[in-house]
Amino acid sequence: MSLRLKLNLLIAAVILTFTSTMLTMELMGTRRAVGEEIEAANRVATQLLSRVALVYANMGSPALVDFLYRLGRVRATEIHLVDSNGVKLYTSPPSPYKAGRDAPEWYSNAILPKRPRQEITLNDGARLVVEADASRAILDGWDEAVQLLIAGSIALLLGNGIVFWLVGRETRPFNTIVRGLEHMRAGDYHTRLPPLPGKEARSMALAFNRMAQAIEDNMNARQEALEARSNLEDNRELTQFIQSRIEEERRDIARELHDEMGQAVTAIKSMGLSIARRDAQSDPRSAEAANLIVDTANHLYDVMHSIIPKLRPLALDNLGLEDALEDLVSEWRRHHPDMQFDLRMHDLPEAPGDSFKLAAYRIVQEAVTNALKHAHARKIMISLHGSERSLELSVEDDGTGLEQGWAQKRGHHGVRGMRERAQALGGELELQPRDGGGTRVFARLPMD
Repeated sequence: MSLRLKLNLLIAAVILTFTSTMLTMELMGTRRAVGEEIEAANRVATQLLSRVALVYANMGSPALVDFLYRLGRVRATEIHLVDSNGVKLYTSPPSPYKAGRDAPEWYSNAILPKRPRQEITLNDGARLVVEADASRAILDGWDEAVQLLIAGSIALLLGNGIVFWLVGRETRPFNTIVRGLEHMRAGDYHTRLPPLPGKEARSMALAFNRMAQAIEDNMNARQEALEARSNLEDNRELTQFIQSRIEEERRDIARELHDEMGQAVTAIKSMGLSIARRDAQSDPRSAEAANLIVDTANHLYDVMHSIIPKLRPLALDNLGLEDALEDLVSEWRRHHPDMQFDLRMHDLPEAPGDSFKLAAYRIVQEAVTNALKHAHARKIMISLHGSERSLELSVEDDGTGLEQGWAQKRGHHGVRGMRERAQALGGELELQPRDGGGTRVFARLPMD
């Protein structure tokens, strides 16, 4: 049901209620006025005719009939003279007021359900009947009620017509608002409403335009977010590809160093030792130079073997994650004898994949390196725990902990690299303050 129809029905109900109230009040007023008038007229007529009947009692009914004819019509009263045999000798003449018309019977019964009636018996047995007649007064009330009903009907029609026109005029801007909403529903978020007439319509148009602007801004922001997310995924994919290529190059370089360079250094060392033994007696200066070459080859061999694990842990390819981490921790213990390293590993996956093993290895390596460089820690605890769905690893230290507002500062490339490695596998990485002081690096890498 439209608002226009609802308002018309409301106005119609108000007019009908008002008209019904007025009709009810008119009916009650007519009933009260007619009752008072009939009662007074009947009492006066009865007393008057009782006196007249006494006067004409000895003269007989013909004299009384002659008097009644000369009396004529008595207001609001019907007079009948009936002889002893029931024959009507006299009946009051009809009222000339609104002759030929009467109110409906149901209306008359509602106004005056009981009509006063008096009988006066004469000496010769004749009866003078005096009965109230309120038909003219009731007819007046009926005419007034009809006029009121006609006026109410006219007011109902005119009022509803005027209201229908005014409401249609005032609600015409709503059609513009509905069309705007339809455009919005169809996806046209650039829709804007013009200034509409009327305070309410103007407020609705302003609210609509603000809503449309907010939706358009939200859609633009969402589109930008989707583009940014797509770019981020592309960047992550590119980063992962670059890291993969870097790791491949590192692995190749580490193998070349281990195989080719290692053999070359070993050959140089062997030749130096051979020269030193041969010229030890005959040419001491040449033997000394050969020993210098042997010492340099030993130093070069140590430097090469210290570079190889940084480039690519060969144990990770040959033995697995667990052995590679044990070798890494052993190397740290050898270079940092004053530090305490605690390595705990439980239920590590057997063959999680090269990218998975390398990410876990590099995260542990970077976290421990940061703790050694910046935390001034005395103890570093490394824990790896595997399950059916993921590998959880943590690196904790008892050092100085994170600086206040460290996340807002520039740099932290190592932390960013660890987080990108975890996210590239669909995992997560967090840095948390450790209970009792220090820092905890926690990562969860999904198995799938």
